[in-house]
Amino acid sequence: MHDLSYFREHLDVFAEMAKKRCMTLDLDGFRALDKERRELITATEQLKAQRNKASDEIARLKKEKKNADSLIAEMKQVSERVKRADERIAALDARQRELLLTIPNVPHSSVPVGSSAAENKQVRCWGLPPKFDFQPKPHWEVGERAGILDLEAAAKMTGARFAVYKGWGARLERALANFFLDVHTREHGYTEILPPFLVNSASLTGAGQLPKFAADLFRLEGTDFWLTPTAEVELHNLYRDETIPEEKLPLNVTAWTACFRSEAGAAGKDTRGILRQHQFQKVELFKFTHPEKSYEEHEALTKNAEAILQRLGLHHRTVLLCTGDMGFASAKTYDIEVWLPSSSEFREISSCSNCEAFQARRAAIRFKPKGAGKSDFVHTLNGSGLAVGRTWIAVVENYQQADGSILIPEALRPYMAIDRIPAAK
Repeated sequence: MHDLSYFREHLDVFAEMAKKRCMTLDLDGFRALDKERRELITATEQLKAQRNKASDEIARLKKEKKNADSLIAEMKQVSERVKRADERIAALDARQRELLLTIPNVPHSSVPVGSSAAENKQVRCWGLPPKFDFQPKPHWEVGERAGILDLEAAAKMTGARFAVYKGWGARLERALANFFLDVHTREHGYTEILPPFLVNSASLTGAGQLPKFAADLFRLEGTDFWLTPTAEVELHNLYRDETIPEEKLPLNVTAWTACFRSEAGAAGKDTRGILRQHQFQKVELFKFTHPEKSYEEHEALTKNAEAILQRLGLHHRTVLLCTGDMGFASAKTYDIEVWLPSSSEFREISSCSNCEAFQARRAAIRFKPKGAGKSDFVHTLNGSGLAVGRTWIAVVENYQQADGSILIPEALRPYMAIDRIPAAK
C-alpha cells in the first residue's frame, strides 16, 4: 500500500505508473473524494471552534444567572452537524484506504516498459537442452506409463486440476521439497518455518492478496479462514505490527507448504498434466531487509533459487519482467523459467520479487535504526525456491529414457536411494 500523503501529492507519478502497467486508475474520483474530505475537515474544525467559544459563553451566562437556552439549543444543532461530518469523514477515510489497497506498486526504474510477456528481457541462461534419440513425451504420459502419476484417480476423488502421486512419484515430490529446504537452510542462510496452511483476511491483506485477488482464493464458508495461496503470506505476516532491530536485518526465512488457488482466470490453459493445479507444493523464500540493501538482497535471493536448478542439471533462463507483466505488489521481478523438452519451451518455475516497502506498509512492519534514528518500513522480498510440482515435471521430462524409466539427478539420489525410477512392468 502507498502512503496517503505521498499519493495525494504525486498523482502524476501514479498516472505514469498506470500507463506503464497498462491499467486505468480513477484519479479524478480520488481527487473528488479528497476535496470533499478536506472541505469537511475545514468546516468541522470551524464548527468545533464555534462550539468551544459558545461553551465558554454558556458558562458565563449561567454564572451570571442569565438565560442560555437559545444558545444551548443552537449548540445542540452544531454538535449534530459535527457528528454527521465526522461520520462522513470516517467514511471517506475508509474509502480512500480501500482505494489505496487496490493500487499496485510503482515499478523500479530498472524495469523495462512493456505491455506483455513478449517484452520481458532475458538476463541470463544456464545449461543446454538435453538431447534425445527419441521423441520426448510430456510428463503426464511419462508419469502414467511409469505408474507414478494418476490423474484419473484425482479427478474421481476431487475433480479437475488435482493429482495423485504414487510410489516413486510421491517419493520424488517429497525428495525435492526436502532437498530444497536443506540447501536453503544449510547453505543459503534461511531459517525454516512450518506455518499454518490457513490464514486470515488481515494476513492476506497485508501481503497484497486481498482485496484484489479474492476470486483466486479458497475461503472456508462462514469463517475468516482462507487456504493459503502461497507461503509468502504466512512468512510476510511473521512480523506484522512489529518493529525489528536494524542489526537483525536481513531476516531470511523459508517454508514448505501446500498452496491452494482457484485458477479463476485459467480456463482452457494447461488443462492436461499438473502444470496448473488447484493444490500444489512450494518452498518459499522470504527476506526482510534494510531499504538500502534490498536490491542487493533481491539478486541474492534470485541466485538462491537458480542454484537449485543448477544442482539438478536443469536448463533454465532468468528474465526480467516488464511493467505490464509484473505482479501487483512487486517493484521488480525476475522469473526463472525451466526448459520442458516435450513442448520445446521455457515455463515459469519461480518468480522472485522485491516489493520494497509496499507490503510492509500494509502490515506495519518496521525496523528500528541503530542509535536514535526514527523507525522506518523494511523492504520485503519473496521468491519460489522452488515450486515442487513444476520441478517434478522438469525432472520427469528432462531425465526420461526411451524405455520409460526416469534417471534421478545425482543431487536427489541420497533422498531417493535409487538412481532411476524403473519403467512399469
